[in-house]
Amino acid sequence: MKADPKQFVQQPGPVRVGSGGGAGQGPRKVSRRVFIGAGAAAAAGGALVIGFRLHRRSARQADESAGKVQVGDPFDAWIHVQPDGSADLVLAQSEMGQGVYTSLPMLLADEADLDWKRVRVVQSEHSLGTGGSGSVRSNYLPLRQAGAMVRAAMIAAGARQWGVAASECATSNSEVTHAGSGRRASYGELVPVARTLPLPDPKTVKLKDPAQFTLIGKPTQHLDIPAKCTGAAKFGLDVRLPGMVFAVIARCPVFGGSPAKFDGTKALQVPGVLQVFEVPARGFRVFTAGGVVVVAKSTWAAMQGRKALEITWNNGPHTGESTETLRAAMRDALAKAPAWTEGGDIALRDVAATKRVESVYEFPFLSHACMEPMNITAHFKQDKCEVWAPSQSADTMRENVARELGLAERDVTVHTTLMGGGFGRRYQYDFPTEVAQIARHVDGPVQLVWTREDDMTHDFYRPAGMRRMRGALNAQGNIVGWSDHVADVWLDGQWADPDKRKPNGGECAWTPVYPISTVRRGFTPIESAVPRAWWRSVESSFNGVAVESFIDELAHAAGEDPYLFRRRLLQAPDGRPASIWGEGGPPDKKRLLAVLDLAAQKADWGKPLAGARPGAKRGRGISCTTDYAYLAQVAEVTIENDTIRVDRLVTAVDAGQVVNPNGARAQLEGGMLMALSSILKEAITIRSGAVVEQNFDDYSLLRMPEAPRLETWFIENHEQPHGLGEAAIALTGPTIVNAIFAATGKRLKRMPFRMDE
Repeated sequence: MKADPKQFVQQPGPVRVGSGGGAGQGPRKVSRRVFIGAGAAAAAGGALVIGFRLHRRSARQADESAGKVQVGDPFDAWIHVQPDGSADLVLAQSEMGQGVYTSLPMLLADEADLDWKRVRVVQSEHSLGTGGSGSVRSNYLPLRQAGAMVRAAMIAAGARQWGVAASECATSNSEVTHAGSGRRASYGELVPVARTLPLPDPKTVKLKDPAQFTLIGKPTQHLDIPAKCTGAAKFGLDVRLPGMVFAVIARCPVFGGSPAKFDGTKALQVPGVLQVFEVPARGFRVFTAGGVVVVAKSTWAAMQGRKALEITWNNGPHTGESTETLRAAMRDALAKAPAWTEGGDIALRDVAATKRVESVYEFPFLSHACMEPMNITAHFKQDKCEVWAPSQSADTMRENVARELGLAERDVTVHTTLMGGGFGRRYQYDFPTEVAQIARHVDGPVQLVWTREDDMTHDFYRPAGMRRMRGALNAQGNIVGWSDHVADVWLDGQWADPDKRKPNGGECAWTPVYPISTVRRGFTPIESAVPRAWWRSVESSFNGVAVESFIDELAHAAGEDPYLFRRRLLQAPDGRPASIWGEGGPPDKKRLLAVLDLAAQKADWGKPLAGARPGAKRGRGISCTTDYAYLAQVAEVTIENDTIRVDRLVTAVDAGQVVNPNGARAQLEGGMLMALSSILKEAITIRSGAVVEQNFDDYSLLRMPEAPRLETWFIENHEQPHGLGEAAIALTGPTIVNAIFAATGKRLKRMPFRMDE
């Protein structure tokens, strides 16, 4: 029997928004198949449905022109205006704490002039990839267009019903009014008329002027907060289905290893254990470790059964790999010519200069360390598979489960749950492939659970690497030469087609925003068996530290205040061609200057810091970036007995139109704390081809008492919105490094940073 999805509430709600924030009447689930197959029935039910298609694409590849909107083909998102005046807004992205469960419906509701207290959010079963800080950026125009279509349709219906001109009607709070006669009608009352009229053209429908916004730009409580506070919200690990069993996998600790032989006799003797079997590793683009599966009636029984397994591991060819061997390979690479170059000789010997500066920065592997470890539930029966998953991309998950089971994609249904953190980890294909492998052997639904140790030792890590920075200054203190040679465990080496693997400049892709006449870049890939993939902000997490820290070094070499040095350079003429910036064109340096000035002003840059205790030293640091948005930041730190304490972070942001300031602030400040944790505390160590750190007792994260005071200031405007989920990651690291230098005169260059290194 197919598992009943009603047994599991996919989203926190649907929430009826009101002062109490209470739950609604229960889960509403709208799938593409159900809608298309039962469209007539839905229409008969009396709802006005406005659908539009969001083409399958990742957030980074989003067509931000968003002109390809199709009425009547509701694939990923749509609006249902019900006869009772309420509205269902379908969410086509994954909510993982970043706030899209609220911000994207705000776009629909504002343009549609819906009563926000009578809105329900419904999670689409065909969610798009959610990452790259792209949800608001890529959906801003199409969702506003869809909402405007509702508003226009309701105005047309009111005008038809009253026999007046549409231009004489207005909308507000799910009502249409006619000022001349004083008549008013709710959207629910007008649904029957609206359903008989042609829908507006989304390409020409009139959007609101920003002055008319009632929700967009206003601080709005996140709709999922009440359910998360009461425990009613359901995450992947909360999925429970009739007859469900649980599975864990014993994976070889060494990357690339596999079971040579195993005996499951003792495991099967553990009360509650049902099955023991092996699943093979999968390679390119999936990268599962394979291993021995234990299926049981409970997670506890499955884990105890795994402990009882007798396994002899074939550790494979990578037992000689370690953090130290990788560091040695990186040092050797930086001492030689790079495998890939752009611009010529990276030594800058041909650039005339009065001062030269050189530094090597180093960054370690990092774990995603999501609060909710990987998990997924599947039920495979009769050539169909139903999946419940905390996933950043239901589309790619569907593809991978279908491929593993030999099914057509249409025969795989993926229900996207809430998730306890993503950061790029839930974009991977290993855990969905594993559950598909397991589901073949299980009669009924099965939930695959990763323990914290599984998650820590079989992650897809942020790459480790080193980079040699060289800079040249002329007598006027201008940067006349810039060289950046990166040697790291390259991402493309794992994810590129094996027949097309070749080094490129993706790992050091940043073009310095400051005017520099001669720029050289080089890259040398370091081979490794350690799995790696996207970690919040991808390469920005290490590019930002190196680039803005090195700019600070150049400022001090030029004998200038770091803030004034940046300010002067950003106002200088830039003779570089616009083509170096790609399709987006060059950044607006006036906007960057504005946030730089605002951050300096709010942080009292240039004024003395309050005194520290005897023996302690205090300092301020500054940095700025155009990565994801226009940001600048000032940090205040105290150094005492080799202990680094970050006291204050003052951040100025120009992100264009901010949809929900509450969510925007939370995303930025959460990113700051994650970046702070990563540069001061976190590192994954490799020994004998395996990860050393197992849990949070030896992989240390920032604790609440260590969090600084956060002050975030927005420059308000109505430009196109920028993504903010990853924006602060590139900024916070160098700001703190620069503050430490200001306090102590010591430039830290190896992460995680230690005063005693």
